[in-house]
Amino acid sequence: MDAVRRTAPGRRARGGRRTAAGAGAAAVLVLAGACAADPPGTGAALRTLAATVGATPSPAGTAADGAIPDGTTLSPFDDGAPAVRNLDKPLLEALRRAAGDARERGVEMTVTSGWRSTAYQQRLLDRAVARYGSVEQARRFVNTPEKSAHVTGRAVDIGPTAADDWLIRNGARYGLCQVYANEMWHFELLTAPGGTCPAQLPDAAG
Repeated sequence: MDAVRRTAPGRRARGGRRTAAGAGAAAVLVLAGACAADPPGTGAALRTLAATVGATPSPAGTAADGAIPDGTTLSPFDDGAPAVRNLDKPLLEALRRAAGDARERGVEMTVTSGWRSTAYQQRLLDRAVARYGSVEQARRFVNTPEKSAHVTGRAVDIGPTAADDWLIRNGARYGLCQVYANEMWHFELLTAPGGTCPAQLPDAAG
């Protein structure tokens, strides 16, 4: 599970990074609009809202694990952070091309989760098992270290919502595809630039 850390305009944490205040309100407004525009999609939108707003803070992890402290975000161009630096090179190059083009159109893209160590991924899974009651249910939101594309550096989670929406609509130009229907922020390099993205999986359990 990779709940996107939303950023509130004008609020920044130490080092100039934006805080995540107002996350729930932003998600509610966006998804409410989606429900109004697409009544048949209301159920899916509400499930996404529940997963996003209901997420608890990440388990303790270090930057070396690929953890990103709560309330902070990273630029796709931040080579100093292992979460970004350790992404698979073709994915990172595609992401940076997309982020540059999005910025020219007034959309700022941030990385809310990228590469993760095996140990950090396991802690995320353990927390999900405790929350959802079983490995089977937990895997709908968090994959095992053996199957996680984050551990291999081949997956990245993007925020805020406006950037997710832009990348969903334009990502195939760069080969970037939304993978899971219940995670609008999770992207992988799954097609050639300008190609067609494969059908989305319902969730991380497949």
